[in-house]
Amino acid sequence: MKENPEKLVGYCGLFCGACGIYQGRIRQAIENLRNVIKAYGLDKIASELAEWDPAFHHYTEFENVMDSFAKMFGECPACINGGGDPTCAVRICAKQKGYVTCAECVDMEKCEKVQRYGLTIMEGLKKIKAMGVAMWANEMQKKVNAGYCYLDDKP
Repeated sequence: MKENPEKLVGYCGLFCGACGIYQGRIRQAIENLRNVIKAYGLDKIASELAEWDPAFHHYTEFENVMDSFAKMFGECPACINGGGDPTCAVRICAKQKGYVTCAECVDMEKCEKVQRYGLTIMEGLKKIKAMGVAMWANEMQKKVNAGYCYLDDKP
């Protein structure tokens, strides 16, 4: 992904390049699961498996859910390019105020919209505030180039 790192900074202080969705991990996980199912012919014997576990009666719905996940999370152009949740209150607020990120807002640290997403976002915003968007984005891109993804963070 050869995107300018600054174009991968979310309004909320996340770096889209470090997002598992942006990196295609959900799409890849779905593809991997489908390959395993197909390799073992599990899709062909789902009705037989239902005798063992009634949940397999819902195999078709399961396939539909995987299709929906692939559509919804298959490819994301990054927040600033319209990716992510279109109803995100943080993005809506920042755009209304004309901010590149919430780090520009004087109410950032006590903002309920930001706080509801947890510490990762606040940590990112504080670093952006201290370093500036460009320097932080370049630092994050280096981490991503070394293999970093938010999904790898331990809770």
